[in-house]
Amino acid sequence: MTEKEKAQRGLLYDNNNDKQLVEERLDAKELCYDYNQLRPRMLAEREALIRELFARTGKRFLIEQPFYCDQGYNIEIGEEFFCNHNTVMLDAANITFGNHVFIAPNCGFYTAGHPLDVEQRNEGLEIALPITVGNNVWIGGGVSVLPGVTIGDNTVIGAGSVVTKDIPSGVIAAGNPCRVMREITEADRDKYPRA
Repeated sequence: MTEKEKAQRGLLYDNNNDKQLVEERLDAKELCYDYNQLRPRMLAEREALIRELFARTGKRFLIEQPFYCDQGYNIEIGEEFFCNHNTVMLDAANITFGNHVFIAPNCGFYTAGHPLDVEQRNEGLEIALPITVGNNVWIGGGVSVLPGVTIGDNTVIGAGSVVTKDIPSGVIAAGNPCRVMREITEADRDKYPRA
């Protein structure tokens, strides 16, 4: 079994010394570098690079620069995806986003974890667990989403949160560690004035 296959199965694998994974990571980082050097108005070129980098994209999306990822081919985004500046996606495992997901600046999605055992860690071993974000999710600024987490549909994650466990649908969750604060209700529809 290759190191890449081990990673895809959620097993300990060598991400630091495996030639295939190192080369794929360098390929993705080259594309990220190219993407981040494009002028902001070069929207068609930016879109084309993301489509080349990611496994799946919706028809309409916008990812603000700078953006960084490890592999790219493990990232899937749905329709009307928006990702603000300075997002990092360490996608050793799949990172999947539904439709109408909004990500604020300075967020990180980290599928990689390292062994607690020092000998395994010093060998360069790690584990990769997928992250799944549902539809209609808003993730506030500076949020970190850790390996193996699922965030349900219609949920808001408050700024600065560290999401260590699954978050259900239809809630506001925040904190470190992130926890459910309350359900989103009809009263939230009237929170902000409209013209």
